Amino acid sequence: MDRLTLLETFAIALDEGSLNRASRRRGITQSAVSQQIKQLETAIGQQLLHRTARGIHATRAGDLVYVHAQTLLSGYNRMTAELDQLESSVSGTFRISVSSFLGRSVIGPMLIEMNAAHPDLNIVMRLEDRLVDVVREGYDLAIRTGRLGDTDGFGRKISALETVLIATPAYLDRVGRPRQPDDMKRLDFIQHHEDQTKGFFPLRRDGREYPAPVRVGFTADDPDLIMRAVASGSGYTRVPRFMVAEQIANGAFELVLPEYQPPIKDVFAVYPSRRTPDRRRDLTIETAVARFEALRDPQAKVDAITA
Repeated sequence: MDRLTLLETFAIALDEGSLNRASRRRGITQSAVSQQIKQLETAIGQQLLHRTARGIHATRAGDLVYVHAQTLLSGYNRMTAELDQLESSVSGTFRISVSSFLGRSVIGPMLIEMNAAHPDLNIVMRLEDRLVDVVREGYDLAIRTGRLGDTDGFGRKISALETVLIATPAYLDRVGRPRQPDDMKRLDFIQHHEDQTKGFFPLRRDGREYPAPVRVGFTADDPDLIMRAVASGSGYTRVPRFMVAEQIANGAFELVLPEYQPPIKDVFAVYPSRRTPDRRRDLTIETAVARFEALRDPQAKVDAITA
């Protein structure tokens, strides 16, 4: 039995002045109380109690142990209370790593709103298009698309983004609009450095998969630069639909092979441990899930804004 429990039983026995009353307060038998006190005396090597017909009294050693026991128990109770508060608190420094396109389009604006709602929360967000190890690099959370990479942390899927292939109408006028997946070999693909295609895209139509050949024309690690390259007519790229819905609607971009569906882009939350409670982390993930859901459902987006 741990010594803190033995000290607590001893202190209660002295407070009550009776092993019988101590047993009722502890919810155990009187013999169990007596046995615990004997274990404490054995561990310390001192007699701690005098037992008389009128009850129990502390020895000189018992008085000393009682004073220190009170200090230890009080400190332990304060510690557990602070841990409970920490578990439910939305405060302190919260370090999060997010990919550039998610950080700028979804997570960054969301965190700004969270910070305004929780002024005691100090959010440190890093935009970095690389696979981080949340444990070794000291992050509380990372939100990533695609691959998780090597990490000692725990990762779980929190959303899946519909993607589309886009190019400018002028580019498609120049190179010709593909009619089937094999026609994609005529087009230059503007590739994000993490989007390793291995020579083809698996496009889906009517439940079947079709390999579309990929000819990489430009690779970058900055989403803004990729979009500038596409807008300038350098080629086509694959992006989440929500990012370009407005440009598609106004004709600035055009869907490439609109009858075919490119692979979805999974979104993952990665954190050091699933066993350690952290209300800041849970709130961030819950809010992110709602935001991603709103991107797929226009009515959900209205509800999220008005909530």
